[in-house]
Amino acid sequence: MKLQDELPVDHRLAQVYRWSAGVGGLFLVVFGILGLVDQVGFFDTSGKETLGLSSNGALSVLSIVVGGILIVGAIIGGNFASTLNMIVGVVFILAGFVGLMVLDSSANRLAFQIPNVVFSFAFGFAVVTFGMYGRVSSHLPQDNPYWRKRHSGPQTAPDGPATLVKVLKPGPPNPIGH
Repeated sequence: MKLQDELPVDHRLAQVYRWSAGVGGLFLVVFGILGLVDQVGFFDTSGKETLGLSSNGALSVLSIVVGGILIVGAIIGGNFASTLNMIVGVVFILAGFVGLMVLDSSANRLAFQIPNVVFSFAFGFAVVTFGMYGRVSSHLPQDNPYWRKRHSGPQTAPDGPATLVKVLKPGPPNPIGH
């Protein structure tokens, strides 16, 4: 059995999160195109401001590529988009940390400045959240494949007062033992 077979596909907000990542990808494409129009050097470490962020040719091309990938993921949808969003989100978060390390140094090949770092963290966390929708929650619906996988097998309810039972076994009410 493949992991993709177990992932939830048609949750209520999956479309919203999928297309939100696509709009984020569209922003990256626009940012990259505007950065290329400014004709800044490809690896210029000082960069030029575009849409409030510092950019050079390398960051512009990278933004166009990643934005295009997010748009393609939004079009394909389903589990592919969910996995892609989580991967791209983590990459953006890591890029924020790397950008923070190379600020004001000759190793800053993407011309990162503080606004770029903040954007990388915020965009990364948002896209990771978009990708995790329906996969991670303390109260997954009982028709969710993750919930079914976690609750397969015999159900045994803990003994004790109802309040203590709720603390020991949180989640949807279980009629067994009550």
